[in-house]
Amino acid sequence: MIVRLRIAALLTVVVIMTLLLAPLQILGLRFDWRLRRRLPGIWHRIACRMLGLRIHVNGAAASGRPLMIAANHASWLDILVLSAVADVVFIAKSEVRSWPVFNTLARLQATIFIEREERRKTGDQVNEIGARLADGEIVVLFPEGTTSDGNRLLPVKTSLFGAASAALPAAPEGVVLIQPVAVAYTRAHGLPLGRFHRAIAAWPGDTELMPHLSRVLTMGSLEAEVTFCEPIPFSTSSNRKAVSRAVEEEIGNALHVMLRSPT
Repeated sequence: MIVRLRIAALLTVVVIMTLLLAPLQILGLRFDWRLRRRLPGIWHRIACRMLGLRIHVNGAAASGRPLMIAANHASWLDILVLSAVADVVFIAKSEVRSWPVFNTLARLQATIFIEREERRKTGDQVNEIGARLADGEIVVLFPEGTTSDGNRLLPVKTSLFGAASAALPAAPEGVVLIQPVAVAYTRAHGLPLGRFHRAIAAWPGDTELMPHLSRVLTMGSLEAEVTFCEPIPFSTSSNRKAVSRAVEEEIGNALHVMLRSPT
């Protein structure tokens, strides 16, 4: 009964918060106000608090621009966590457009949708990402291309870094910064999560969304740790494979440290 009341209260607050902020965000998107970049962070910080999701941050987003964040991807919770600690926009697969609720929230955050199967649209999509980077927005890329079980980093896809190349012509010094970021879910109710129980937070493969969402809402207490690594300069002379290996190594090492010794 208490759990149901808590979930009802959480959903009520989220709905009210969305109804209050959404009109302002819509105007911000319509007229490209700078405020539109900050409002999603406010929404996500309140949502994290309501979920009982505490975030421990190591480091910070780089101050240089253009800046692309390359982060590991374990769950839809990553969106809340990263948005709560930095004013970012995301690159998402086109299927998100068909998800109830999530599609509206993604559009309000000016998410960039990618149609991976339609090659003819690739150029336009990459150009949009490049334009957003060049305009000073921090774009988050999940280079694994899918979610993991939260215990490991899947192979990083080199092709996804083509977006950084598109921003190079507009970069003041001909350099785009790619910052590896690791996100780990480390505790529930103050107790360390082991490999088996990390599934409480992680959302791998073809796991159904609604049961996982219900499990997170019921849990009521989770802790996440975020580590911002040193940014990697990307220029016309950079080798994509070398950059992807460096990104993979930085994220993997940070993830290993956080999972082994949670804050």
